[in-house]
Amino acid sequence: MDIPIKMISRPVYIQQLKNFINKPQVKIITGIRRSGKSTVLNLLREELMNMGVKGKQVISINFESFAFSELSTARSLYKYVQKKIQQSQRYYLLLDEIQEVQGWEKAVNSFLVDFDVDIYLTGSNSHLLSSELATYLTGRYVEIPVFTISYREFLNFRQHYFPNEKMQGNPFVHYLRMGGFPVIHTVNYDEETAYKVVRDIYSSVILRDTVQRYKIRDVELLERVVKYAFDNIGNTFSGKNVADYFKNQQRKVDINTIYNYLHALEGAFILYRVPRYDIKGREVLKTQEKFYVSDISLVYATLGYRDRMISGILENIVFLELKRRGYQVYVGKFHTKEIDFIAEKQGEKIYIQVAYKLESQQTADREFFPLLNIDDQHPKYVVTMDDFWKDSIEGVKHLYISDFLMRETL
Repeated sequence: MDIPIKMISRPVYIQQLKNFINKPQVKIITGIRRSGKSTVLNLLREELMNMGVKGKQVISINFESFAFSELSTARSLYKYVQKKIQQSQRYYLLLDEIQEVQGWEKAVNSFLVDFDVDIYLTGSNSHLLSSELATYLTGRYVEIPVFTISYREFLNFRQHYFPNEKMQGNPFVHYLRMGGFPVIHTVNYDEETAYKVVRDIYSSVILRDTVQRYKIRDVELLERVVKYAFDNIGNTFSGKNVADYFKNQQRKVDINTIYNYLHALEGAFILYRVPRYDIKGREVLKTQEKFYVSDISLVYATLGYRDRMISGILENIVFLELKRRGYQVYVGKFHTKEIDFIAEKQGEKIYIQVAYKLESQQTADREFFPLLNIDDQHPKYVVTMDDFWKDSIEGVKHLYISDFLMRETL
């Protein structure tokens, strides 16, 4: 695996991996294609070298490279690694896009049984890395999700790749319009070119991680389901809503097909499903979830940029930030009101409302009122793009979205 000459660190993920170096669990780095998993693996290799691990002890394989195209089965992969391990010392296996190997779980299990190895995998399908792997490695693996770059990382990318170039206008608006795929921010793309790059990423994900992986026959219907989900970012809906929508277009679609397609899109990390949580009843509800996209640029690349979608897009950005920080995220229901996000982590809880702008008292009341009525001491935020009115009301903090994203702790 060649290490790029200019490689910017992603310390959040490297720190998570460092916590598990030389621990018995298999480390599985997951995320949508082109989110930076391979770079994280390269950065890990550098970290191992800095710790004194010799180059011969690190076996790196990128299964998307033609150089390793013959390692397409568990048996061929096992024989290749077996030949590389020639001494009685610890080896480190860095296996990139492991889902390209048929029956890879058997090989990984055999490595653990037969050799002294510390194993790191990347994969672009969440279902592959949960159900099938669990059969062989129950309790012996840890998943580390990698997301497209955050706003903070975007600023670091700008400083790293364009140190002498001052950005014109509001940096957050640039991030808002371009999204977070790392490749977009290594070159000065204009929007049209950037969206073409993202469309190519999207096409690859749809073809390889949904259509081929789940043997989907009706690709045109799959694309329509994607566009429905993208067009409803920030809105609650169910598979029945999607089926009814197609019915109104004089197209009969089986509701189970819709659910299967949504399941496949989740598996490929195109969509994230967020359940609703009844705050008063303290239970997770099984209907009317929300779906968010793994990167907002996917929406622009498929539907174009639409001003009417701004509130949902801002919600999506906040959702991804919460996931990057390790929160379990729910959509909140409090009596008849909706809380955009309830986020929980290690006993901590925060409540968040997201809006474009509080342009009237009525709008402000709508965003603040549900939070003011939650009677607990957990932090509560209203996050908007207002750049002037930043008052807090009875402990509910109002923050400009970039200030919220840049906070060290929430």
